[in-house]
Amino acid sequence: MKFKNTIILFAAFLVLLAVVLLMDKKAKEKKAAGPEEKLVTLASADVQRISLKKGAETLTFKKDDKGDWMVLEPMEVKADNYEVNQLAESFADLKIERVVEKENADLKKYEIPSKEVSLWVKGKEQPVKVLLGMVNPLDSTLFGQKEGDKRVVLLPSTLKTTLEKKLFDFRQKDIFKYETGNVTSIKLQAKDVKWEAQKKNEEWFFQTPFKALAKEGKIATILDMLSNMRAKEFTAEDKKPDDLKKYGLDKPEYQVIPSLPKDNKELTFVFHKAEDKTYVTTSQSTKIIVPEADLLADLEKKASELRENKVVVFNTWQASRVAIKKGTLDLTLTKAQNDKWYFDAAQKQEADASKVETFVRKIESLEAAEYVDTPKKLAEYGLDKPQAEATVWTKEAGEKPVEKSFAVLVGNVDKDKKQAVVKNVRLDYLFRVDAAFLDEFPKDAKEWKVSEPEKKESEKKSP
Repeated sequence: MKFKNTIILFAAFLVLLAVVLLMDKKAKEKKAAGPEEKLVTLASADVQRISLKKGAETLTFKKDDKGDWMVLEPMEVKADNYEVNQLAESFADLKIERVVEKENADLKKYEIPSKEVSLWVKGKEQPVKVLLGMVNPLDSTLFGQKEGDKRVVLLPSTLKTTLEKKLFDFRQKDIFKYETGNVTSIKLQAKDVKWEAQKKNEEWFFQTPFKALAKEGKIATILDMLSNMRAKEFTAEDKKPDDLKKYGLDKPEYQVIPSLPKDNKELTFVFHKAEDKTYVTTSQSTKIIVPEADLLADLEKKASELRENKVVVFNTWQASRVAIKKGTLDLTLTKAQNDKWYFDAAQKQEADASKVETFVRKIESLEAAEYVDTPKKLAEYGLDKPQAEATVWTKEAGEKPVEKSFAVLVGNVDKDKKQAVVKNVRLDYLFRVDAAFLDEFPKDAKEWKVSEPEKKESEKKSP
Protein backbone atom coordinates (compact mmCIF):
# COMPACT_ATOMS: atom_id res chain seq x y z
CA MET A 1 0.00 0.00 0.00
CA LYS A 2 2.85 2.41 0.95
CA PHE A 3 4.64 1.62 -2.33
CA LYS A 4 1.45 2.38 -4.31
CA ASN A 5 1.03 5.73 -2.54
CA THR A 6 4.65 6.58 -3.27
CA ILE A 7 4.15 5.87 -6.99
CA ILE A 8 1.03 8.10 -7.07
CA LEU A 9 2.83 10.97 -5.32
CA PHE A 10 5.83 10.62 -7.65
CA ALA A 11 3.56 10.73 -10.71
CA ALA A 12 1.85 13.87 -9.39
CA PHE A 13 5.28 15.43 -8.84
CA LEU A 14 6.29 14.68 -12.44
CA VAL A 15 3.09 16.29 -13.78
CA LEU A 16 3.68 19.39 -11.66
CA LEU A 17 7.32 19.55 -12.77
CA ALA A 18 6.26 19.33 -16.43
CA VAL A 19 3.80 22.22 -15.99
CA VAL A 20 6.47 24.38 -14.33
CA LEU A 21 9.03 23.60 -17.06
CA LEU A 22 6.48 24.37 -19.80
CA MET A 23 5.59 27.70 -18.21
CA ASP A 24 9.25 28.55 -17.84
CA LYS A 25 9.87 27.67 -21.49
CA LYS A 26 7.01 29.87 -22.67
CA ALA A 27 8.26 32.75 -20.53
CA LYS A 28 11.76 32.44 -22.05
CA GLU A 29 10.32 32.25 -25.58
CA LYS A 30 8.26 35.35 -24.96
CA LYS A 31 11.33 37.15 -23.60
CA ALA A 32 13.42 36.07 -26.60
CA ALA A 33 10.76 37.33 -28.99
CA GLY A 34 11.32 40.86 -27.70
CA PRO A 35 8.82 43.48 -26.52
CA GLU A 36 5.19 43.44 -27.64
CA GLU A 37 4.60 45.24 -30.91
CA LYS A 38 2.29 48.24 -30.57
CA LEU A 39 -0.01 49.85 -33.10
CA VAL A 40 -0.40 52.99 -30.97
CA THR A 41 1.90 54.24 -28.21
CA LEU A 42 0.61 57.34 -26.45
CA ALA A 43 0.34 58.51 -22.85
CA SER A 44 -3.35 58.16 -22.02
CA ALA A 45 -3.10 61.18 -19.68
CA ASP A 46 -2.21 63.32 -22.72
CA VAL A 47 -5.41 62.39 -24.56
CA GLN A 48 -7.67 65.46 -24.54
CA ARG A 49 -10.40 64.47 -26.95
CA ILE A 50 -11.82 61.19 -28.26
CA SER A 51 -14.22 60.40 -31.07
CA LEU A 52 -15.84 56.99 -31.45
CA LYS A 53 -17.69 56.40 -34.70
CA LYS A 54 -19.73 53.27 -35.31
CA GLY A 55 -22.26 53.23 -38.09
CA ALA A 56 -24.48 56.30 -37.93
CA GLU A 57 -23.58 56.94 -34.29
CA THR A 58 -20.76 59.23 -33.17
CA LEU A 59 -19.69 59.68 -29.57
CA THR A 60 -17.34 62.58 -28.82
CA PHE A 61 -15.65 63.24 -25.48
CA LYS A 62 -13.52 66.18 -24.35
CA LYS A 63 -11.66 67.02 -21.15
CA ASP A 64 -12.65 70.24 -19.39
CA ASP A 65 -10.33 72.64 -17.55
CA LYS A 66 -10.46 70.48 -14.41
CA GLY A 67 -9.48 67.33 -16.29
CA ASP A 68 -12.99 65.85 -16.13
CA TRP A 69 -14.53 64.30 -19.22
CA MET A 70 -17.59 65.74 -20.95
CA VAL A 71 -19.76 64.16 -23.64
CA LEU A 72 -20.08 66.56 -26.58
CA GLU A 73 -21.94 64.32 -29.03
CA PRO A 74 -24.72 63.27 -29.43
CA MET A 75 -25.58 65.55 -26.47
CA GLU A 76 -23.70 67.69 -23.96
CA VAL A 77 -23.65 65.97 -20.55
CA LYS A 78 -21.07 65.06 -17.93
CA ALA A 79 -19.21 61.85 -18.68
CA ASP A 80 -18.23 58.99 -16.40
CA ASN A 81 -14.51 59.70 -15.93
CA TYR A 82 -13.70 56.04 -15.28
CA GLU A 83 -15.40 54.77 -18.43
CA VAL A 84 -13.87 57.39 -20.76
CA ASN A 85 -10.43 56.96 -19.19
CA GLN A 86 -10.73 53.22 -19.85
CA LEU A 87 -11.52 54.00 -23.49
CA ALA A 88 -8.50 56.32 -23.70
CA GLU A 89 -6.18 53.75 -22.09
CA SER A 90 -7.41 50.95 -24.36
CA PHE A 91 -6.51 52.80 -27.56
CA ALA A 92 -3.59 54.95 -26.41
CA ASP A 93 -1.49 51.87 -25.68
CA LEU A 94 -2.69 49.40 -28.28
CA LYS A 95 -0.80 46.18 -28.84
CA ILE A 96 -0.82 44.07 -31.99
CA GLU A 97 -1.81 40.44 -31.58
CA ARG A 98 -0.66 39.55 -35.10
CA VAL A 99 0.11 41.22 -38.42
CA VAL A 100 -2.30 39.83 -41.06
CA GLU A 101 -1.09 41.71 -44.15
CA LYS A 102 1.82 44.11 -44.43
CA GLU A 103 0.53 46.20 -47.37
CA ASN A 104 -1.88 46.45 -50.30
CA ALA A 105 -4.66 44.71 -48.37
CA ASP A 106 -8.25 44.71 -49.57
CA LEU A 107 -9.80 46.53 -46.60
CA LYS A 108 -13.36 45.64 -47.63
CA LYS A 109 -12.52 41.99 -47.01
CA TYR A 110 -11.94 42.86 -43.34
CA GLU A 111 -14.87 45.32 -43.18
CA ILE A 112 -12.45 48.16 -42.42
CA PRO A 113 -13.51 50.77 -41.43
CA SER A 114 -16.82 49.77 -39.81
CA LYS A 115 -15.73 51.64 -36.67
CA GLU A 116 -13.26 54.45 -36.08
CA VAL A 117 -11.57 55.75 -32.92
CA SER A 118 -9.74 59.10 -33.04
CA LEU A 119 -7.48 60.37 -30.28
CA TRP A 120 -6.35 64.00 -29.98
CA VAL A 121 -3.33 64.52 -27.72
CA LYS A 122 -1.66 67.58 -26.23
CA GLY A 123 0.43 69.62 -28.66
CA LYS A 124 -0.84 67.95 -31.84
CA GLU A 125 -3.57 69.23 -34.12
CA GLN A 126 -4.20 66.02 -36.03
CA PRO A 127 -5.64 62.97 -34.26
CA VAL A 128 -4.34 59.43 -34.23
CA LYS A 129 -7.00 57.29 -35.94
CA VAL A 130 -7.58 53.58 -35.45
CA LEU A 131 -9.81 51.98 -38.09
CA LEU A 132 -11.59 48.83 -36.99
CA GLY A 133 -13.23 46.02 -38.92
CA MET A 134 -14.89 42.69 -38.38
CA VAL A 135 -14.41 40.29 -35.49
CA ASN A 136 -12.13 37.35 -36.19
CA PRO A 137 -14.43 34.30 -35.72
CA LEU A 138 -11.51 32.13 -34.55
CA ASP A 139 -10.57 34.01 -31.38
CA SER A 140 -12.75 37.18 -31.26
CA THR A 141 -9.81 39.47 -32.02
CA LEU A 142 -10.58 42.46 -34.24
CA PHE A 143 -9.15 43.34 -37.62
CA GLY A 144 -7.81 46.87 -37.66
CA GLN A 145 -5.47 49.40 -39.14
CA LYS A 146 -3.93 52.66 -37.97
CA GLU A 147 -4.42 55.52 -40.42
CA GLY A 148 -1.13 56.04 -42.27
CA ASP A 149 0.04 52.49 -41.54
CA LYS A 150 -0.38 50.03 -44.45
CA ARG A 151 -0.56 46.95 -42.26
CA VAL A 152 -3.78 45.10 -41.40
CA VAL A 153 -3.45 43.67 -37.92
CA LEU A 154 -5.40 41.73 -35.31
CA LEU A 155 -6.18 43.68 -32.14
CA PRO A 156 -7.09 42.36 -28.65
CA SER A 157 -10.54 40.82 -28.25
CA THR A 158 -11.10 42.94 -25.11
CA LEU A 159 -11.74 45.94 -27.38
CA LYS A 160 -15.01 44.38 -28.51
CA THR A 161 -16.71 45.07 -25.15
CA THR A 162 -15.47 48.67 -25.11
CA LEU A 163 -16.70 49.34 -28.65
CA GLU A 164 -20.16 47.94 -27.90
CA LYS A 165 -20.80 50.50 -25.15
CA LYS A 166 -23.53 53.07 -25.73
CA LEU A 167 -23.93 56.71 -24.72
CA PHE A 168 -25.59 55.64 -21.46
CA ASP A 169 -22.51 53.60 -20.48
CA PHE A 170 -20.21 56.60 -20.93
CA ARG A 171 -22.27 59.31 -19.24
CA GLN A 172 -22.14 60.23 -15.55
CA LYS A 173 -24.84 58.43 -13.61
CA ASP A 174 -24.40 59.82 -10.08
CA ILE A 175 -25.81 63.17 -11.17
CA PHE A 176 -27.26 64.18 -7.79
CA LYS A 177 -23.90 64.11 -5.96
CA TYR A 178 -23.25 66.57 -3.11
CA GLU A 179 -20.85 66.88 -0.15
CA THR A 180 -22.51 64.82 2.56
CA GLY A 181 -20.08 66.15 5.17
CA ASN A 182 -21.51 69.65 4.67
CA VAL A 183 -25.06 68.61 5.60
CA THR A 184 -26.11 70.06 8.96
CA SER A 185 -29.77 69.02 9.02
CA ILE A 186 -32.17 66.73 7.18
CA LYS A 187 -35.94 66.48 6.93
CA LEU A 188 -37.72 63.38 5.67
CA GLN A 189 -41.35 62.77 4.87
CA ALA A 190 -42.60 59.49 3.39
CA LYS A 191 -46.11 58.10 3.69
CA ASP A 192 -46.51 57.47 7.44
CA VAL A 193 -42.97 58.63 8.25
CA LYS A 194 -41.93 62.14 9.19
CA TRP A 195 -38.82 63.22 11.06
CA GLU A 196 -36.14 65.89 11.27
CA ALA A 197 -32.56 65.58 12.51
CA GLN A 198 -29.64 67.94 13.12
CA LYS A 199 -25.92 67.31 13.35
CA LYS A 200 -24.05 68.39 16.49
CA ASN A 201 -20.34 67.66 16.85
CA GLU A 202 -20.47 64.89 14.22
CA GLU A 203 -23.46 63.22 15.93
CA TRP A 204 -27.01 63.25 14.63
CA PHE A 205 -29.94 64.11 16.91
CA PHE A 206 -33.60 63.84 16.07
CA GLN A 207 -35.58 67.05 16.59
CA THR A 208 -38.96 65.58 15.70
CA PRO A 209 -40.99 63.51 16.52
CA PHE A 210 -38.77 63.37 19.65
CA LYS A 211 -35.40 64.71 20.72
CA ALA A 212 -32.96 61.82 20.80
CA LEU A 213 -29.61 60.61 19.55
CA ALA A 214 -29.71 58.71 16.24
CA LYS A 215 -27.90 55.40 15.79
CA GLU A 216 -24.34 55.91 14.69
CA GLY A 217 -24.06 55.97 10.91
CA LYS A 218 -27.77 55.62 10.14
CA ILE A 219 -28.39 59.22 9.01
CA ALA A 220 -25.02 59.30 7.24
CA THR A 221 -26.01 56.14 5.35
CA ILE A 222 -29.17 57.83 4.04
CA LEU A 223 -27.19 60.91 2.98
CA ASP A 224 -24.53 58.78 1.25
CA MET A 225 -27.23 56.75 -0.46
CA LEU A 226 -28.80 59.91 -1.90
CA SER A 227 -25.49 61.43 -2.97
CA ASN A 228 -24.25 58.22 -4.61
CA MET A 229 -27.53 57.36 -6.30
CA ARG A 230 -26.87 56.16 -9.85
CA ALA A 231 -29.21 56.36 -12.80
CA LYS A 232 -30.42 53.15 -14.37
CA GLU A 233 -32.43 55.16 -16.85
CA PHE A 234 -32.83 58.85 -17.76
CA THR A 235 -36.51 59.64 -18.31
CA ALA A 236 -36.20 63.43 -18.71
CA GLU A 237 -33.13 65.50 -19.57
CA ASP A 238 -34.64 68.98 -19.15
CA LYS A 239 -37.68 68.47 -16.94
CA LYS A 240 -40.78 70.57 -17.34
CA PRO A 241 -43.93 70.78 -15.18
CA ASP A 242 -45.57 68.28 -17.52
CA ASP A 243 -42.71 65.84 -16.89
CA LEU A 244 -43.12 66.16 -13.13
CA LYS A 245 -46.82 65.43 -13.50
CA LYS A 246 -46.22 62.55 -15.91
CA TYR A 247 -43.88 60.78 -13.46
CA GLY A 248 -45.86 61.60 -10.31
CA LEU A 249 -43.27 64.02 -8.96
CA ASP A 250 -45.60 67.03 -8.76
CA LYS A 251 -47.14 65.40 -5.67
CA PRO A 252 -44.37 63.05 -4.49
CA GLU A 253 -44.90 60.35 -1.87
CA TYR A 254 -41.33 60.70 -0.59
CA GLN A 255 -39.42 63.90 0.09
CA VAL A 256 -35.96 64.34 1.64
CA ILE A 257 -34.40 67.75 2.30
CA PRO A 258 -30.70 67.91 3.27
CA SER A 259 -29.55 71.41 4.25
CA LEU A 260 -26.05 72.51 3.22
CA PRO A 261 -25.50 76.03 4.63
CA LYS A 262 -21.78 75.92 3.82
CA ASP A 263 -22.72 75.53 0.14
CA ASN A 264 -25.55 78.04 0.59
CA LYS A 265 -28.20 75.63 -0.65
CA GLU A 266 -30.99 73.37 0.42
CA LEU A 267 -31.58 70.29 -1.71
CA THR A 268 -34.95 68.65 -2.10
CA PHE A 269 -35.12 65.04 -3.30
CA VAL A 270 -38.53 63.83 -4.45
CA PHE A 271 -39.51 60.22 -5.21
CA HIS A 272 -42.53 58.56 -6.77
CA LYS A 273 -43.05 54.81 -6.85
CA ALA A 274 -44.90 53.54 -9.94
CA GLU A 275 -45.85 49.90 -10.55
CA ASP A 276 -42.40 48.71 -11.54
CA LYS A 277 -40.21 51.84 -11.35
CA THR A 278 -39.19 54.58 -8.97
CA TYR A 279 -38.76 58.08 -10.39
CA VAL A 280 -36.45 60.64 -8.75
CA THR A 281 -35.39 64.24 -9.25
CA THR A 282 -34.00 67.07 -7.13
CA SER A 283 -34.54 70.80 -6.83
CA GLN A 284 -31.00 71.33 -8.19
CA SER A 285 -31.23 69.05 -11.24
CA THR A 286 -32.96 69.28 -14.60
CA LYS A 287 -33.11 65.51 -14.93
CA ILE A 288 -35.52 62.80 -13.86
CA ILE A 289 -34.07 59.33 -13.43
CA VAL A 290 -34.91 55.77 -12.51
CA PRO A 291 -32.23 54.76 -9.93
CA GLU A 292 -30.24 51.51 -10.07
CA ALA A 293 -31.14 50.47 -6.53
CA ASP A 294 -34.41 50.57 -4.64
CA LEU A 295 -33.90 53.24 -1.99
CA LEU A 296 -37.42 53.48 -0.64
CA ALA A 297 -37.06 50.81 2.06
CA ASP A 298 -34.51 53.03 3.84
CA LEU A 299 -36.69 56.11 3.45
CA GLU A 300 -39.68 54.33 4.98
CA LYS A 301 -37.93 53.63 8.29
CA LYS A 302 -39.45 55.50 11.20
CA ALA A 303 -37.41 57.63 13.56
CA SER A 304 -38.00 55.03 16.28
CA GLU A 305 -36.10 52.49 14.14
CA LEU A 306 -33.20 54.89 13.63
CA ARG A 307 -32.81 56.24 17.17
CA GLU A 308 -29.95 55.00 19.33
CA ASN A 309 -31.23 52.44 21.84
CA LYS A 310 -27.94 52.14 23.75
CA VAL A 311 -27.58 54.26 26.88
CA VAL A 312 -23.95 55.04 26.03
CA VAL A 313 -22.06 54.24 22.85
CA PHE A 314 -18.41 53.26 23.15
CA ASN A 315 -16.12 50.24 22.66
CA THR A 316 -15.00 48.30 25.71
CA TRP A 317 -11.57 47.64 24.23
CA GLN A 318 -10.93 51.41 24.15
CA ALA A 319 -11.71 51.86 27.88
CA SER A 320 -8.79 53.43 29.77
CA ARG A 321 -10.36 54.43 33.10
CA VAL A 322 -13.45 53.55 35.16
CA ALA A 323 -15.05 55.32 38.12
CA ILE A 324 -17.76 53.64 40.22
CA LYS A 325 -19.90 55.00 43.02
CA LYS A 326 -22.51 53.05 44.94
CA GLY A 327 -23.36 53.58 48.59
CA THR A 328 -20.05 53.91 50.43
CA LEU A 329 -18.13 52.44 47.47
CA ASP A 330 -16.03 54.94 45.51
CA LEU A 331 -13.52 53.36 43.11
CA THR A 332 -11.40 54.63 40.27
CA LEU A 333 -9.46 52.15 38.16
CA THR A 334 -6.96 52.80 35.37
CA LYS A 335 -5.71 50.62 32.57
CA ALA A 336 -1.96 50.42 32.00
CA GLN A 337 -0.13 49.97 28.72
CA ASN A 338 0.29 46.27 29.54
CA ASP A 339 -3.55 45.99 29.48
CA LYS A 340 -3.71 45.35 33.22
CA TRP A 341 -6.11 47.27 35.47
CA TYR A 342 -5.01 48.98 38.69
CA PHE A 343 -6.83 50.52 41.66
CA ASP A 344 -4.51 53.53 41.80
CA ALA A 345 -2.89 55.92 39.35
CA ALA A 346 0.56 54.78 40.54
CA GLN A 347 -0.41 51.32 39.24
CA LYS A 348 0.83 49.42 42.30
CA GLN A 349 -2.31 47.56 43.30
CA GLU A 350 -3.61 45.35 40.49
CA ALA A 351 -7.32 44.68 39.91
CA ASP A 352 -8.96 41.61 38.37
CA ALA A 353 -9.05 42.59 34.68
CA SER A 354 -11.79 40.09 33.80
CA LYS A 355 -14.15 41.52 36.42
CA VAL A 356 -13.42 45.12 35.46
CA GLU A 357 -13.94 44.47 31.76
CA THR A 358 -17.10 42.43 32.41
CA PHE A 359 -18.49 45.44 34.25
CA VAL A 360 -17.47 47.82 31.44
CA ARG A 361 -19.13 45.55 28.87
CA LYS A 362 -22.33 45.59 30.93
CA ILE A 363 -22.33 49.41 30.81
CA GLU A 364 -21.56 49.36 27.08
CA SER A 365 -24.42 46.92 26.39
CA LEU A 366 -27.14 48.76 28.34
CA GLU A 367 -30.14 49.10 26.00
CA ALA A 368 -33.48 50.80 26.42
CA ALA A 369 -36.52 48.70 27.22
CA GLU A 370 -38.43 51.99 27.29
CA TYR A 371 -37.66 55.69 26.89
CA VAL A 372 -38.71 58.64 29.03
CA ASP A 373 -38.51 61.35 26.36
CA THR A 374 -39.96 64.21 28.39
CA PRO A 375 -38.90 63.55 31.98
CA LYS A 376 -40.20 65.72 34.80
CA LYS A 377 -38.03 66.55 37.79
CA LEU A 378 -35.13 64.14 38.24
CA ALA A 379 -36.19 63.57 41.84
CA GLU A 380 -39.26 61.70 40.62
CA TYR A 381 -36.92 59.11 39.09
CA GLY A 382 -34.46 58.99 41.96
CA LEU A 383 -31.83 60.74 39.87
CA ASP A 384 -31.39 63.83 42.03
CA LYS A 385 -29.46 61.54 44.41
CA PRO A 386 -28.54 58.53 42.25
CA GLN A 387 -28.10 55.18 43.98
CA ALA A 388 -25.16 54.41 41.70
CA GLU A 389 -22.90 56.05 39.12
CA ALA A 390 -20.55 54.60 36.51
CA THR A 391 -18.20 56.59 34.31
CA VAL A 392 -16.06 55.06 31.59
CA TRP A 393 -13.28 56.96 29.87
CA THR A 394 -12.08 55.80 26.46
CA LYS A 395 -8.97 56.69 24.52
CA GLU A 396 -8.86 56.46 20.73
CA ALA A 397 -5.53 55.48 19.22
CA GLY A 398 -3.68 57.95 17.02
CA GLU A 399 -0.93 60.58 17.02
CA LYS A 400 -3.09 62.67 19.34
CA PRO A 401 -5.23 60.21 21.34
CA VAL A 402 -8.72 61.56 21.99
CA GLU A 403 -10.17 60.87 25.43
CA LYS A 404 -13.94 60.76 25.93
CA SER A 405 -16.07 60.10 28.99
CA PHE A 406 -19.40 58.30 29.27
CA ALA A 407 -21.29 58.69 32.54
CA VAL A 408 -24.41 56.80 33.62
CA LEU A 409 -26.54 57.63 36.64
CA VAL A 410 -28.82 55.00 38.19
CA GLY A 411 -32.15 56.01 39.72
CA ASN A 412 -35.22 54.13 40.88
CA VAL A 413 -35.67 50.39 40.35
CA ASP A 414 -39.09 48.90 39.55
CA LYS A 415 -38.88 45.54 41.30
CA ASP A 416 -41.98 44.16 39.56
CA LYS A 417 -40.71 44.98 36.05
CA LYS A 418 -37.08 44.45 37.13
CA GLN A 419 -36.17 47.70 35.41
CA ALA A 420 -33.95 50.57 36.49
CA VAL A 421 -34.21 54.18 35.37
CA VAL A 422 -30.83 55.41 34.09
CA LYS A 423 -29.55 58.63 32.60
CA ASN A 424 -26.74 59.36 30.20
CA VAL A 425 -25.52 62.69 31.61
CA ARG A 426 -25.09 64.03 28.04
CA LEU A 427 -28.74 63.49 27.14
CA ASP A 428 -31.93 65.16 28.33
CA TYR A 429 -34.07 62.02 28.18
CA LEU A 430 -33.98 58.87 30.29
CA PHE A 431 -33.91 55.11 29.75
CA ARG A 432 -35.57 52.19 31.48
CA VAL A 433 -33.20 49.20 31.32
CA ASP A 434 -32.92 45.66 32.66
CA ALA A 435 -31.86 46.10 36.29
CA ALA A 436 -29.68 42.95 36.24
CA PHE A 437 -26.58 45.01 35.43
CA LEU A 438 -26.63 46.36 39.01
CA ASP A 439 -25.44 42.95 40.18
CA GLU A 440 -22.10 43.65 38.45
CA PHE A 441 -21.31 46.54 40.82
CA PRO A 442 -18.82 45.31 43.42
CA LYS A 443 -19.84 45.53 47.10
CA ASP A 444 -16.31 46.58 48.00
CA ALA A 445 -12.86 46.83 46.43
CA LYS A 446 -11.88 43.37 47.72
CA GLU A 447 -14.20 41.72 45.17
CA TRP A 448 -12.08 43.05 42.32
CA LYS A 449 -8.67 42.40 43.80
CA VAL A 450 -6.44 39.83 42.11
CA SER A 451 -6.14 36.64 44.16
CA GLU A 452 -2.61 35.56 45.17
CA PRO A 453 -2.41 32.59 42.68
CA GLU A 454 -3.61 34.84 39.85
CA LYS A 455 -1.21 37.57 40.90
CA LYS A 456 1.77 35.19 40.84
CA GLU A 457 0.73 33.83 37.44
CA SER A 458 0.35 37.38 36.14
CA GLU A 459 3.82 38.32 37.41
CA LYS A 460 5.32 35.29 35.64
CA LYS A 461 3.83 36.42 32.30
CA SER A 462 5.00 40.02 32.74
CA PRO A 463 8.23 40.79 30.88
